[in-house]
Amino acid sequence: MIAITKMLTGEATVSRHLTYKSDEKIPKKLVDASKRPIPVVVWNSTLKCNLKCIHCYANAGSKSEELSTEEAIAFIDDLASMGVPVLLFSGGEPLLRHDIFELAAHASKRIACSLSTNGTLITPEIAEKLKNAGFSYIGVSIDGLEETNDRFRGVKGAFKRAFEGLMNAKDAGMMTGIRFTVTKYNLKDVPAVVDMLAENEIPRFCLYHLVPSGRASFEDDI
Repeated sequence: MIAITKMLTGEATVSRHLTYKSDEKIPKKLVDASKRPIPVVVWNSTLKCNLKCIHCYANAGSKSEELSTEEAIAFIDDLASMGVPVLLFSGGEPLLRHDIFELAAHASKRIACSLSTNGTLITPEIAEKLKNAGFSYIGVSIDGLEETNDRFRGVKGAFKRAFEGLMNAKDAGMMTGIRFTVTKYNLKDVPAVVDMLAENEIPRFCLYHLVPSGRASFEDDI
């Protein structure tokens, strides 16, 4: 991942708040972590997904391989005991887990929780539930403008629903950002997506390298 906002502004704005919960210029925990690195954990909590993305490294779909609620809670407790500062719920599409709000509410008591989602399921009601469950950041995957994104996602209308989901999360008062996986098919859309982000006052843009596994391959890379 390349945090473009950090490169442009010189400050890790959203990530600093999520990880270190501090508005100081150089948080003490940041200094401590540089001496003793503490991992941020990305958890592919499910392989279920409602889209068919051509670049999905997890080859997600209708598969249902995932930890039970009890196993997931034990896993979260292990992470908390290790001092992990941030847990990023990913997938597949994590909102397809029936217990996602229960798990986040449990985790957020001890770990800052973020969500990596395709955004298509975030209605205003779901956005409020995400906020109440303790999610402090919602990252929505958008990989181009409408035509490009929908081709990437394998579902017509995915762009519109993802953008609506992003704005619903923002309107609910959560920090938000766009997650963009760059490939040779959508490289041309990067400036326009950044403009869209700025126009809608979305504070974070993360550019991801392609992971050549699952449904993606080196042939798709830039």
